[in-house]
Amino acid sequence: MKTINKWLSSLALLLASCVALAAGEPMLVVGHKNPDTDAIISAIAVADLKAKMGVAAVPIAQGLPNPETRFVLETFQLKAPAVQTSVAGREVFLIDHSDYPLAPDDLKKAEVVGLVDHHKLGGITTDKPIEVWVFPVGSSGTIITRMYDAAGVPIPKAIAGGMASAILSDTQILKSPTTTPEDRVTVTRLAKLAGIEDVQAYGMKMFEAGNAELKSAPAKDLLQRDFKAFVMNGKKVGVAQLEAVSLAMLTPRKDELLKAMADLKGQGYQSVFLMLTDIMQGGSDFLFLPDDAAIVESALGVKAQGSSVWIPGLVSRKKQVIPGLEKAFR
Repeated sequence: MKTINKWLSSLALLLASCVALAAGEPMLVVGHKNPDTDAIISAIAVADLKAKMGVAAVPIAQGLPNPETRFVLETFQLKAPAVQTSVAGREVFLIDHSDYPLAPDDLKKAEVVGLVDHHKLGGITTDKPIEVWVFPVGSSGTIITRMYDAAGVPIPKAIAGGMASAILSDTQILKSPTTTPEDRVTVTRLAKLAGIEDVQAYGMKMFEAGNAELKSAPAKDLLQRDFKAFVMNGKKVGVAQLEAVSLAMLTPRKDELLKAMADLKGQGYQSVFLMLTDIMQGGSDFLFLPDDAAIVESALGVKAQGSSVWIPGLVSRKKQVIPGLEKAFR
């Protein structure tokens, strides 16, 4: 009986999915879990672009905007996407990720129709050809600027401001090693459209707004603010990052953060890592709780002593941490 009920439940969900697709509901544009500024602003932008191209689309998010993103939304009077974590039966356009652990949990019950990303390719596969915009630049905002240009659609002032903010956020005000010449040119252009007179000053103001809750927010919430889960050689690995204008805001909370990391590690993670990045000094206090400390030395080339190490020049999770970890776990 249980087998029959399970089969009937699956059939009902499949039928509901077919009905939703046949009903012509708008395409959902969604970024990764624990959304950052790039994920949320880019979803807004792609939904706007698609709508102007005659494709019904709405942006959604897998979580509430963080303090930095709220500042950006308020500054440019953009509406935050509705929080929606289920996409079964819908057409979905993925933003800023291509990994199942970062996607909505029921993504396999949806139809992925497009993808914009500037990270490594993850494990998401499709049954049909899809629209793909993947380039090694500093932010999805840079890629979406290309998309507007390719479609011949002017970028609205508010969205230009949001995308400039997303690029500045992802590139740590153009200081990250992930920054490309195209990112710099694109930020200058978008800032002009949005009326941002001083890009550096605006970027600092944005980061300061994002830092407002670093001293008071619960450690477990800070850990989840920019947390990404990966599967590396069959092992579940979590890598988080907190960026601050000065680490003086975070150093007193290291013990709390390590406790939150240990709690999370107990939920099935083989290893949990946290980058406390000082954007002014250009380095990170790297916190780690792996099953094997040799992983840290192998991945980053530093001697692992205790549970943290200061690494000058380490600022990019995407370019400087994830590739080394994946190689070490292999």
